[in-house]
Amino acid sequence: MNVLSYSINPLKGLYAISGVEVGQHFYWQIGGFQIHGQVLITSWVVIAILLGSAAIAVRSPQTIPTGGQIFFEYVLEFIRDVSKTQIGEEYRPWVPFIGTMFLFIFVSNWSGALLPWKIIQLPHGELAAPTNDINTTVALALLTSVAYFYAGLTKKGLGYFGKYIQPTPILLPINILEDFTKPLSLSFRLFGNILADELVVVVLVSLVPLVVPIHVMFLGLFTSGIQALIFATLAAAYIGESLEGHHLFVLGRVYLLV
Repeated sequence: MNVLSYSINPLKGLYAISGVEVGQHFYWQIGGFQIHGQVLITSWVVIAILLGSAAIAVRSPQTIPTGGQIFFEYVLEFIRDVSKTQIGEEYRPWVPFIGTMFLFIFVSNWSGALLPWKIIQLPHGELAAPTNDINTTVALALLTSVAYFYAGLTKKGLGYFGKYIQPTPILLPINILEDFTKPLSLSFRLFGNILADELVVVVLVSLVPLVVPIHVMFLGLFTSGIQALIFATLAAAYIGESLEGHHLFVLGRVYLLV
């Protein structure tokens, strides 16, 4: 009985840790579910910005692009290049997915620095970038995991699972563990960088409200763009790896260090 009680106590401790929150949050109670309201509000704003921009881009396309059409075509070409570089010749079906990931994360990250979320008052907590919440980044990482499993199974069928015993069956546990570490690294890297950037800005604004925060905010914008690129590049690299079995896996390990 003593052994059983010793084994249960750590589990209770882990359960208590899982309920720890940073700051206050605004929740909606829908039926028996508790919904993180502030994340949904900011996510809807980001989605509205993206849909509005897309509607403007395709409203009156010209044979010879001018103005905003040039910008949107440049963004599309950039996303195509990233997808083709990481996935290979089979990149075309995956351009919408990679582009959606990149643009949503990019606009979400920048919204934390450019949009005056603090003006909107909530009963509890405050609005911030959607990627400032671990729930958002975990959801994006899980979508990436589903995408590269779908890519591998679609092309290779059940033979896709043969990769777990390559190059030797001894590596089976490590190869299985790797599929769990991919979404963990994707989600915590993005969440940690965005949260740290906003915390640094808040601290500096409270200490030196006029000069220093401006430079830090510009640096945060640059870092936010880099994080969106890293996430999209890794997502494409994982899909390419599933399609080819070995494609650009080394690149993924390099980005894990960023």
